[in-house]
Amino acid sequence: MKPARMISGFMTVGFWTLMSRILGFLRDILMASFLGTGPVAEAFLIAFSLPNMFRRFFAEGAFNMAFVPMFSKKLERGEDPYTFARDAFSGLGGILIVFSLVAHLLMPWLVIAMASGFIGDERFDLAVLYGRIAFPYILFISLSALLAGVLNANGRFAAAAAAPVFLNVVFVAAMLGADALGWPIGLTLAWAVPVSGIVQLAIVWVAASRIGFRLVPKRPRMTPDLKRLLIIAAPAALAGGVVQVNLLVGRQVASHFEGAVAWLAYADRLYQLPLGVVGIAIGVVLLPELSRRLGANDAAGSRDALSRAGEISMALTIPAAVALVVIPTPLISVLFERGAFDADDTAATAVAVAIYGLGLPGFVLQKLLQPVFFAREDTKRPFYYAVVSMVINAAIAIGLAPFIGFWAAALATTVAGWFMVLLLALGARRYGTVARFDAQFWGRVWRVVLAALLMGGALFGVQIVITPMFGTEGFGVLGLVILIGSGIVSYFGIGHLIGAFRIGDFRSALRR
Repeated sequence: MKPARMISGFMTVGFWTLMSRILGFLRDILMASFLGTGPVAEAFLIAFSLPNMFRRFFAEGAFNMAFVPMFSKKLERGEDPYTFARDAFSGLGGILIVFSLVAHLLMPWLVIAMASGFIGDERFDLAVLYGRIAFPYILFISLSALLAGVLNANGRFAAAAAAPVFLNVVFVAAMLGADALGWPIGLTLAWAVPVSGIVQLAIVWVAASRIGFRLVPKRPRMTPDLKRLLIIAAPAALAGGVVQVNLLVGRQVASHFEGAVAWLAYADRLYQLPLGVVGIAIGVVLLPELSRRLGANDAAGSRDALSRAGEISMALTIPAAVALVVIPTPLISVLFERGAFDADDTAATAVAVAIYGLGLPGFVLQKLLQPVFFAREDTKRPFYYAVVSMVINAAIAIGLAPFIGFWAAALATTVAGWFMVLLLALGARRYGTVARFDAQFWGRVWRVVLAALLMGGALFGVQIVITPMFGTEGFGVLGLVILIGSGIVSYFGIGHLIGAFRIGDFRSALRR
């Protein structure tokens, strides 16, 4: 894949991820308005996080990180990729059907593991009920992730990137319908979870069928390729488990502070926008690209792919991080402060957003550096690094919670994320210059940082001037538009002038 085509792939995935995140904001705006940060909201957020947590463990974390490099190399060499994909699809489906049945029986204990602070109040029973309804989502979304890997390895990014949009479409429709019909919104949302999984699976299954990968599950069987896949996936599964332990620690800390589970969830939604649009898009496109180049022994092409991905990701991520740190309160106020979500909720959520913003470049760099290992079928070292990150996360979250409250969970996530980047960067040195950014990357990245900092100063000044708008009914949205517009103009103008990037590069990539 040429750099131009690779950047086009980033833009395709990024565009559809942006659409999904925008609809996700609409979903969360409605949820904040209908449910606020009350017990139903917190119970649903915990219940929905359960299948998502294990989905990242099984599909995106372990199975796909091992599956995509193997599948990409088989595709490159013409070694019957269809049979390998079908066997993997059947095996993953079989495992998850059994796992879903076990989770249904153990749901009370899973909720305790996620949020022991719920014990003894109405949130616990609600979370168990919603969790049992929502958990089958893991089967549908994990199979969707595998099919997305098949599509991405074939250079087809649109369907896999567009499918998550429909999760939010289903959620929004469920809330509006429940409100109109008088149904309980929390229960309706719980049923919307598996329905959205079925819709997403159908979309990617049809897209894969159209390119010759019509995967119909058969009785799972252990083949030499699947055995090798499991051997490679095992460390990645452990690493995925470590990452989920980090999330568990954060939610456990939050569950002991009333409203904090919801505050962190809404803050997570805001920083996940740039992380999803940039970091996930880069990772989705970069892993099969590096795998193909390594399979063809193209060392120079591998380094160029990594460096160009690094340039575009930092050019888009660093200014987003600065904005989250400088203007979190107007963002949260305009997006969520209505109905059951009040000014106190805005203040608490804004602090978490600013803390997550400090970690955003680190979270994206992880998405860049992990494919360097996974493309070489090296899943052990990322696991070791993740263990260190887990220890750091737990020490900060649990140790500081008595002193600074729920903010400790956000701070722990950010600090542990940067430690993970450091370990990945040091570990990647063993692969030589192939796994290092080139001179062009380093020549541009410091200019990106400078342009973003100057943009931050401009945002701070504009915010002071237009602060009265955010206290005047009907003018908050206009004020936020002015803030965002001034940030975009100042950043891209300054960045172009000092050589951080060429605006024409973004324009041509968007046209593609």
